[in-house]
Formats: sequence, C-alpha cells, structure tokens
Amino acid sequence: MRYEGTVYRPPSEANSLLIQATIGCPHNKCTFCPLYKGTQFKLRSVEDIKEDLATAKNYYGDFIDSIFLPDGNTIIMKTDQLVEIFEYAHSLFPNLKRITVYGSARYVNKKKDADIKRLKQAGLTRLHMGMESGDDIVLERIQKGTTAKELIEAGIKLRQADIDVSEYYLVGIGGLERTKEHAINSAKVLNAIKPDFIRLRTFVPALGTPLYDDYKVGKFELLSPHTALREIRLLVENLTCENATVLSDHVSNYWNVKGIIPQDKEAMLNHIDKAFDIDESRFRQIDASRL
Repeated sequence: MRYEGTVYRPPSEANSLLIQATIGCPHNKCTFCPLYKGTQFKLRSVEDIKEDLATAKNYYGDFIDSIFLPDGNTIIMKTDQLVEIFEYAHSLFPNLKRITVYGSARYVNKKKDADIKRLKQAGLTRLHMGMESGDDIVLERIQKGTTAKELIEAGIKLRQADIDVSEYYLVGIGGLERTKEHAINSAKVLNAIKPDFIRLRTFVPALGTPLYDDYKVGKFELLSPHTALREIRLLVENLTCENATVLSDHVSNYWNVKGIIPQDKEAMLNHIDKAFDIDESRFRQIDASRL
C-alpha cells in the first residue's frame, strides 16, 4: 500500500484496512482544522487504488473485514469510480463487512439520491461526517462551508439509503459566547437527521490555524472542563433521536459520556452531574504555554 502525507482516521476505524483514495481535503478552509494545511487536494486514480487493494489481498489474504478510505471527503469522487472501487474490494475480500469514508454535507449533497443508493448497493456501509455544530452562526465563523439545513439534508439522504451516519460534535467550538446556542441548535440538527452515532470531540486550538490565533489574542474563549461538560449535558438533554449512540471516543474529552438515546439519557445526565463534584483542577488542562 502507498500513502502520501499523514493519513488520519477515526478511532472507530482502528482495525480497518486503510487505502488512501484522496490526498488532503477539497474544502480545507475550516478555521479550527490543521490536518491538511499545506496539502494540495487531489484524487488518486482508480487504478492505483485497486493496485493497493490487490497488494493488501496478497499480504492479508481473506482476513480483511473492514476498509476505510481516507483522506478528507472521499465522497467527492465520482459515483462510478467509488462503485468500481467498492465492488472490486468485495471481489477480493469475501469476509468484507464494512466500507467507510469521510464526507461533509456539502459534498454528500452534490450527489443525487440515486447515486447515494448506488453507493450503498456497491458496499458503502458508513459515512463519517464532521458536523462540528448545528448552529449557523458557529458554522459560518469556523468557515465550515455548510449550513444547518444542508447538514440535515445530507444526513437524511444517507439515512434514507440505509447508510450508517456517524456525526461529530465539536464541544466548545462556539466558544463561551455561544455555548448554549451551539448545543441546542446542534441537538435540533441531530434530531432531524437521527444519526446512528454522535461522537463527541472537545475543541483544542491547533497551532497554525486561524482559530488558534484568535485564542492567543483573546478573541476566542475556551471552555473550562465544567463548562464543557455543561455544554455536553445541554446537548444530551435536548436529544430525541431514537437509537442514536452517543460516544466520547477521543482523548480530547474530559469525561466518558456514552449511551443510547433515549433509554440511556437519564443515566448519561446523572453520570455527567458526577463530574461537577470534582474540582476543575483535577481535570486534564490545556497547557496554553505549550500551544
């Protein structure tokens, strides 16, 4: 297998075969994201991707059951190309159960409903979508390139095609100023989508990003551990999307919040409340002097 640059994957794809389909991110304007800065976006050829899949077959045999195709927004590839890749992967690996990709609402919405259904039929199992927020003001400030309405449209399009949707909520990305609006409006978007997974990530400013610069000069105020957890509590309190699994599967988070909506909501809220009995000094703190 051949890789270019640093390859990123969700924690849930730790056991997946990684076959790079795109290099970088076609949007690459989010003010908080450092992942693909300095990388020019490009698509790898279908031939190269299939060669890498064949190499993996020679090395792993029939043991591959899950494949993740990075980099950012692989969903942007032409539907015919993705179908060819997915079908080829299934022809190589008889035990293959999952094929997953990254895809933002902007690029999902560029595809027709029939295209999304074709991708499902060819083997696309799950799409990881960096929603970050459902608040239009926050989305505009972080230059996400989408709106709450577009997030809902994309999520529903995927769900109607029976593709698992894994949405990412970025705790604190609205700053202290919009923490309540960020949580409440994000819950509204998630309730409309009814995703399979809601994955919590706590915002940490990254060197070399515009939002890091805002943080350093005091234009953006980070949430304290307790405030971040109050934001999560408000989000969970307002979730009504049945059978959505909430997960804190990332090292950035202060507290392990997990459960299924609605049956585990009360237990999740009670578990969050226990964190408020712990002094904030005992939580892992962001060391601003090292940023």
